[in-house]
Amino acid sequence: MGLHEECGVFGIYDPAGGCAQTTYYGLYALQHRGQEACGIATINDREQSFYKDVGLVSEVFDKQTLQRLNGTMAVGHVRYATTGARERENAQPLTIKYVKGTLAVVHNGNLVGVDQLRQKFEYQGAIFHTTSDSELIAYAIAQARLRCASVEEAVCQAASKLRGAFSLLVMSPQKLIACRDPWGFRPLCMGRKGQAILFASESCAIEAVGGRVERELEPGEVVVVQDGRVQSIRDNCRGKSHMCIFEYIYFARPDSIIAGQSVHQARVNAGRLLARQNPVPADVVVGVPDSGLDAARGYALESGLPNVMGFVKNRYVGRTFITPDQQSREQAVRIKLSALRSEVEGKRVVMVDDSIVRGTTCSQIIALLREAGATEVHMRVSAPPFISPCYFGTDIPDKDRLIACHHSIDEIRDMTGADSLDFLSLDNLQKLAPNARCGFCEGCFTEHYPIPVDGSED
Repeated sequence: MGLHEECGVFGIYDPAGGCAQTTYYGLYALQHRGQEACGIATINDREQSFYKDVGLVSEVFDKQTLQRLNGTMAVGHVRYATTGARERENAQPLTIKYVKGTLAVVHNGNLVGVDQLRQKFEYQGAIFHTTSDSELIAYAIAQARLRCASVEEAVCQAASKLRGAFSLLVMSPQKLIACRDPWGFRPLCMGRKGQAILFASESCAIEAVGGRVERELEPGEVVVVQDGRVQSIRDNCRGKSHMCIFEYIYFARPDSIIAGQSVHQARVNAGRLLARQNPVPADVVVGVPDSGLDAARGYALESGLPNVMGFVKNRYVGRTFITPDQQSREQAVRIKLSALRSEVEGKRVVMVDDSIVRGTTCSQIIALLREAGATEVHMRVSAPPFISPCYFGTDIPDKDRLIACHHSIDEIRDMTGADSLDFLSLDNLQKLAPNARCGFCEGCFTEHYPIPVDGSED
């Protein structure tokens, strides 16, 4: 188990059809959020079709499958599991048939108090076919629909009772519904392309399909699309959000805008803050691809040091953080990265990366620089030390596997082989995204969470 985002979601209503193909391109733009499994569900003449499997978007779908799915509405999902095993049945969309018809649900985030909630539903007669907490959301909506006059009312009712992070899309035969949890842990935005109405985890996916981003959903907001008409329901809005700060540090694509803040600029800001916080005599600055590159640029701009390409990345290897286990992650480092000797040989190097979890990966990367002739390697990290797990969709391990829970910064420096080491301070973390129109969840750095992590009322 490594540090990774759980997933990304994409949805579209388009009376012109071809929604499966548009969703395919949208998911392709969100592939960085999950590389384990993917799926698309569509509606054609009120009939639901779907296809999903383990693998990358380009591996799972072909032209014939997309043509068969077609659709005037679609929802799609890319997944990396934080809850539930790596199996095809846990891939999303989750599709259900019940007395009121059909539903397809895609979900980004993580519920808390899952065991108690699952047990409660099972005592009510529920039979679950997956180990994913997303199935709990689908069941909660379907159960509420038996009492409610509409699907959107059922989504609102279910959302008011669930605890945790859930940016989700729900598709019935006639409606496409987007919903964001009342605490706003995960991003979800809305856009348009002609008559088409689009939803996605990140703005980059809407722009990738030729759309224009209109706005982000408010925490707790439910947006309903039916026959091209858009309705907003804000019954569950609390007025305050707690966006996962790691969206800016690592998860989101640099070209995305989240809560009014450029992700790229937030990472550049982090590098500038690191340079001010603990300057060190050096010759060059290098970033660890990909999310460390922007922070390295910021460090170089602030320090006046040259920002050089210290690593060559193999673009055909997935993100090291989200390989399934420790052994494969370690093997992937050398396959994925090689140090560029001509840029670092004989140089004192400031190496900027986004985080340290266990310390094993950064140890290998530092070793690559030394093998390429770097005389000194000073590591700077654009996030504070992890001291606690995440319960809201980032698979940060428990304390036993977090190096910062057992070792001081000096000890971590020695264990990783760096000449010096510094993390972004908590004070500077607050300055990371100055333009963001939201609050933040920083629980993995502080142990202070916006809501109780046992699923109880906050």
